[in-house]
Amino acid sequence: MEVVLEMTLPRNAESAPLVRHTLDASLRGLGVASEIRADISLALGEACANVIQHAANGMEYEVRARMDGTRCVVEVIDGGAADDEPGAVRSGAVRPGPETVNWDDAQASLLAEHGRGLQLMRAFTEELRIADRVHRGGAIVHFEKSLAS
Repeated sequence: MEVVLEMTLPRNAESAPLVRHTLDASLRGLGVASEIRADISLALGEACANVIQHAANGMEYEVRARMDGTRCVVEVIDGGAADDEPGAVRSGAVRPGPETVNWDDAQASLLAEHGRGLQLMRAFTEELRIADRVHRGGAIVHFEKSLAS
């Protein structure tokens, strides 16, 4: 069985718990272990928090998730940042140009107030990729997680 979720959400703090609970309920319905659900929920929460903090005011964002019984694939897509220009800082990552981002160099101190979200997503998921949207503002956070215990 394959389950696909697609949500368009307002860029506000109330939207993150809604999308986390919706995805968790779907994973629970597929019989996914609570530890794996918690990892996915944490990564999703960090990706949503990034969009909520950095996307332009009044914009919406999208969350797409696909679960096929063996793997969960999630994409969080924002429509652009208010400071979306070459050289702007986003989640501790330096944006060297309009379509390239050196996300791998984004490291935050353990005591830093911001920037740990990327480290958490890397630690709790597989296949983490973050890319600028070509010919549009914003970014796509893509991560995958095996559903096997």
